[in-house]
Amino acid sequence: MARVVHVLNGPNLNLLGQREPEVYGRDTLADVEARCRKIAEREGFELVFRQTNAEHEMVGWIQEARQSAGVVINPAGLSYNSVPVLDALKMCECPVVEVHISNIHKRAETEARWRGESLMSPAATGVIAGLGVAGYELALEYVARRLKA
Repeated sequence: MARVVHVLNGPNLNLLGQREPEVYGRDTLADVEARCRKIAEREGFELVFRQTNAEHEMVGWIQEARQSAGVVINPAGLSYNSVPVLDALKMCECPVVEVHISNIHKRAETEARWRGESLMSPAATGVIAGLGVAGYELALEYVARRLKA
């Protein structure tokens, strides 16, 4: 198995740090990528880090990553309505960690109920939600442990 881990980010995460900082924090996606690259370097795997606002592009990236060492995905708004992304994740032969910066379950109590129901979760090995951008680091640490095992 290739020692490549894909970190895939969905719609609007290109504006991380600017969009609703009270919910998502002030770290930018570039900050997240830099932290992820440090982990990849330390753990000895290649990192592919991407962001898209387009569902079809995300599906293509997941298909490309399906036989890699792991996928860390923050599907963002695609979490709630993208069956094509779910179907692509189901084809993954590697660990898939779904990451949400905010606690989507808590937000479902105060905002729209659908915010707590990610379609992607059944295809994920695990889900990290509500730990801010540290969720990405935790997801990569998990994948790194699997690579060592």
